[in-house]
Amino acid sequence: MAFAPISDRLIPRIVNVSAIGRPSARRLWFDALAFSIVVTFLVYIGWGMTEMSAPIGKLEQTPISLDTANLPSYALRTVLRMLLAVIASLLFTLAYATLAAKSRKAGQIMIPILDILQSVPVLGYISFTVTGFMALFPGSILGVECAAIFAIFTSQAWNMTFSMYQSLQTIPKDMDEAAFVFRLSGWQKFWKMELPYAMPGLIWNTMMSMSGGWFFVVASEAITVGNQHITLPGIGSYIALAIEQQNMSAIVWAIATMTFVILLYDQFLFRPLVAWSDKFRYELTASQEAPHSWVLMLFTKSRLVQWLFKPIGRLSHIFLRIQLFKPTAVSFQLSERESRLFDYLWYTLLATLGVVALKHMIIFLHTSIEWADMRHVAFLAMITLTRVVVLIILASLVWVPLGISIGLRPKLAQYIQPLAQFLAAFPANLLFPVAVIAISRYELNPNIWLSPLMILGTQWYILFNVIAGASAFPNDLREASRNFHVKGWLWWRKVMLPGIFPYFLTGAITASGGAWNASIVSEVVQWGDKSYEAAGLGAYIAQQTAAGDFAHIVLGIGMMSLVVVLFNKCFWRPLYEVAARKLRFD
Repeated sequence: MAFAPISDRLIPRIVNVSAIGRPSARRLWFDALAFSIVVTFLVYIGWGMTEMSAPIGKLEQTPISLDTANLPSYALRTVLRMLLAVIASLLFTLAYATLAAKSRKAGQIMIPILDILQSVPVLGYISFTVTGFMALFPGSILGVECAAIFAIFTSQAWNMTFSMYQSLQTIPKDMDEAAFVFRLSGWQKFWKMELPYAMPGLIWNTMMSMSGGWFFVVASEAITVGNQHITLPGIGSYIALAIEQQNMSAIVWAIATMTFVILLYDQFLFRPLVAWSDKFRYELTASQEAPHSWVLMLFTKSRLVQWLFKPIGRLSHIFLRIQLFKPTAVSFQLSERESRLFDYLWYTLLATLGVVALKHMIIFLHTSIEWADMRHVAFLAMITLTRVVVLIILASLVWVPLGISIGLRPKLAQYIQPLAQFLAAFPANLLFPVAVIAISRYELNPNIWLSPLMILGTQWYILFNVIAGASAFPNDLREASRNFHVKGWLWWRKVMLPGIFPYFLTGAITASGGAWNASIVSEVVQWGDKSYEAAGLGAYIAQQTAAGDFAHIVLGIGMMSLVVVLFNKCFWRPLYEVAARKLRFD
């Protein structure tokens, strides 16, 4: 049950170089292929960085074209933005989720803030960050690139952070006891036990976050705020132009390019990570079917990769010997009275900050917004909330049983994984023509028939998290239930549903937050000169963003954030506490 050293787990462990004799012909082929992959990746990074730092006038000199010959370079630019965004999301996740999980006081502030950040739509971030990033890098495309990367980051980071937080909250107690027995410092415990335990769920959520970023890639690459319109080379801007010109052929080519890129990501990044993370399963017996990856096997057998990773392995050993947050024999403990006094002071500080923020908000609303506007926006928020709740329930009924079936079969998951990634990455924007044509031809009600577009890109959060939960479910518990002949509804109710419930909560929370985000692009659809609108808060924010009315943009985003935070606080958080208290693998 104990985890292996970090160098064996978080750094790809390569077989001992000294134990290898003369290289065989097969090993030479491994070295050549691995060398080609590494060199290609480095050249690609260098080319991408050069293009991103070019003068901003280049955007006007080379406008977006629907010529299919440009799609490969557009795809490379989009892939680089998403890769940089997911790296930034991972760093944010490790720092933010760990602090929120380790400190009760910090978590009381950080988790509601995370709810707010999740509920703020991508268009809301773009509205206020483009100008700042452009001022930070004047005269360079890098400013706009940073704004686009930050927008993609906001569609990825929250899901990963919630996954990490959920894992840290539900770590088995015997792992804490083992860390205490071995006198591990807080630093060593995190890297040797806590992060490996959270790794399977984090990898699946990183995969989902990468796919979810495609959903908003159109908004991040084709930026329109008020009278300012900026278009970056990429698949998203290509799709936006194709929709504007009603060019179905270009849309088909964009879909084909997206499919190819997703398959590359699956083969070269996510499938190796899923196969590598199988060693982090928390169980007493080995899994019967382990996932495989030809890329991971190639890098494992390549002498070149062994040589490259050898200094990294040595640095990791030094890194883990750092005695940060080391437990001491004498610990400082507050008395019950002092602890209660400290809590009162803490809550007083929070209340004071809340009153100050409320005061400034009232001043802003009094000077810029009328009460009739607030009542109207609150009514629109209730309409969108109803849509979100109904869609989450329907998606859960479909994807929870399917996700469990897939997660319990690693071989099946290897085939389903790229398909699920493609479906999750498929932008709902490409279905707008279908929605517009169907509503127009059959005279359908947009308030009803535009609603499914909200969940198309976010339902996959539920599927991916359930797959992650089922994949991480201990094999010894499955064997025990099989030995005791626990079957049917009893198996679902007593074994599997409680086992994946914390993962489902993470997926449902992020799916609901994503649905609120998606409402902005789903409640107002356009195809050429035809457009349809569904009443809701998303349509309101989209309209105010297009008009450049910052006061009403703030009102719409603020109302969306308030509703999401209250809903999470009153509904999702109590369920999280139940999962952390009762549904742990202890």
